[in-house]
Amino acid sequence: MTAIDEIKSRLDIVDFVSQSVKLRRAGKNYTGFCPFHPNTRTPAFVVFPDSGTWRCFGQCNEGGDIFRFVMKKEGWDFNQTLKFLADKAGVVLEPLTPQKKEHEDRLDTLRGLLEQAVVFYRHHLTQTAAGKPALDFLHRRGLTDQTIETFGLGYAPDAWDAALNHFTAKGISPEDLLEAGLVTERGEGGGYYDRFRNRVLFPIHDANGRMAGFGARILNPDDVPKFLNSPQTPLFDKGRLLYGMDKARKAIRASDEAVIVEGYLDVIVLHQGGFTNTVSPMGTALTEDQLRMIKKYARRIVLALDADAAGEKATLRGLEVARQAMDRTAEITSDSSGIFNARGLVRTEGRLQADLRVTTIPEGMDPDEVVLRSPEEWTEILRKAQPIVVHVMEALAANQDLEDAKVKADIARKVMPLIEDVPNLIERDTYRQRLARLLRVDESILGGSATVARRTTVRSRAAAGTKQTAAGDLPAPGQDLIHRLEKHILAILLNNPGLIYSLNRMLQLYGLLSFQSDGMELVEHQTLASLIYEAVEQDSMETAEYISQQIPGEFEEITREIKESVKLDKLTENRQLEDLFRTVLRKRQEQINREINQLRFIQQEAQEQNEPEQDDYIERILQNSQTLARINRALHEPFIPD
Repeated sequence: MTAIDEIKSRLDIVDFVSQSVKLRRAGKNYTGFCPFHPNTRTPAFVVFPDSGTWRCFGQCNEGGDIFRFVMKKEGWDFNQTLKFLADKAGVVLEPLTPQKKEHEDRLDTLRGLLEQAVVFYRHHLTQTAAGKPALDFLHRRGLTDQTIETFGLGYAPDAWDAALNHFTAKGISPEDLLEAGLVTERGEGGGYYDRFRNRVLFPIHDANGRMAGFGARILNPDDVPKFLNSPQTPLFDKGRLLYGMDKARKAIRASDEAVIVEGYLDVIVLHQGGFTNTVSPMGTALTEDQLRMIKKYARRIVLALDADAAGEKATLRGLEVARQAMDRTAEITSDSSGIFNARGLVRTEGRLQADLRVTTIPEGMDPDEVVLRSPEEWTEILRKAQPIVVHVMEALAANQDLEDAKVKADIARKVMPLIEDVPNLIERDTYRQRLARLLRVDESILGGSATVARRTTVRSRAAAGTKQTAAGDLPAPGQDLIHRLEKHILAILLNNPGLIYSLNRMLQLYGLLSFQSDGMELVEHQTLASLIYEAVEQDSMETAEYISQQIPGEFEEITREIKESVKLDKLTENRQLEDLFRTVLRKRQEQINREINQLRFIQQEAQEQNEPEQDDYIERILQNSQTLARINRALHEPFIPD
């Protein structure tokens, strides 16, 4: 038994959740008010003791096991949660290997050095005459002394060796200062000098609040570059960090929305104004790792970047990377001339578990200036954030002569491929109607759903005379059927990760959401599914090697057991795909049936209390029923590989 299994066996999820949520029995399950969003009317938070899982059927619409509950409640990562629950359950975790312990100790030493640097730079900002211009600059930008202290802002003296001399006098070696990113090596002459000089310093922490490095802004307009970050170090990787994430994490989880701005000062002023779900990249374009990090905490991501020329380019770059990070099969590119290729942004839209939007900042203003002028205006700006397709079509139409037939044709030629790549029929038709109104043309000439309808019809006709083939052996029904179905899915994908692409195409054909790790109920299954996605997306090494290298130590035994639980060597790839496809459908069928039953119970309670939410639950029951109908159709139709 693994440490994770041991913890789950020792901790009763009902007892544990009851420590922070008032639960009452409802049949064999327990219900209460969700602790992750405001609600005081209908108890839509359900704990399932049989499976050891929970689910919110209200605003959150999230769920998982006891690990996921703690991670969401506390804003912790898995390792923090594992240590906490192991302590609660009295489970002794395996100690780190000597090599890992040595590495972790070294990182802790560097973090401690960076913490000392925060104190050093803060002293020069608030306690020296040389730092007063920097302090005045921050005050002019609207920051209060409390905010300056909260974010640990500082000032690097205008000298080549102020930090170097300060720390070496305390017995810290120049080599340690170099590894921490505080000094730079001189040229062939040897020696070191301070990396940051005459700049405002912004301490940068990782998502768990640990020091990673610094960002620095000039005070003298003649200095270059305007912004300077720590170099690449064992702690600082600007492509894997987001400024303000340590302070924004809980707010992002609570609001289910993350707002991305461009600058450090934007983040600070927005937090000061109460908009604490705001983060920023390190002065560069967003990376896939940054978007994946945000996606762990929120579904809705709003890009709120500056409206000047650089901001527009940053918006387009960010949109490209965002879609690449969240859509595992999209090809997102800009051609050699830098022209934005938007098609990759919306391909397989329905497969995303995130809602990516773009907002426009008033011309000539930064987000911090908007908030200082009017918090209500900023709230309205965020409210008006648009989906990618809408943003693209309106951007293409801006300042164009829409009476010109060639202009209309050109816009339609660029936008229609985006729309046709959206698999959700309702969204696709809505975008097509909007484009027709924008161009003032008859919607029928834009084509659209007919393409998909024709393809589906051809496939249906081909299937009509085909004998249905048997799928691979699937887990038999039982108390933990969903979890055993999850294991079977992962077993196939661990042995043949590339099947994800074919699986998602098959799901899309039936108008179903793609396979996502978010749909897994157990944290170990979520982790493995996410890792498989990462493995097939990267191209630096073989997928099996990547999984082997990246799998957390706590999951190695589980992974091996799952992978060895099925034998696929005698099955063709098409039979493996059929087995995988039908198992995913059966799992969703079980989950949706359970959800419909629970929603009916909750809706009945809301109806008895005459609460307005009852209509929402009825709508969700209808939507689930429609999805269930598509799943049933897919299960009963002959299997024809895409």
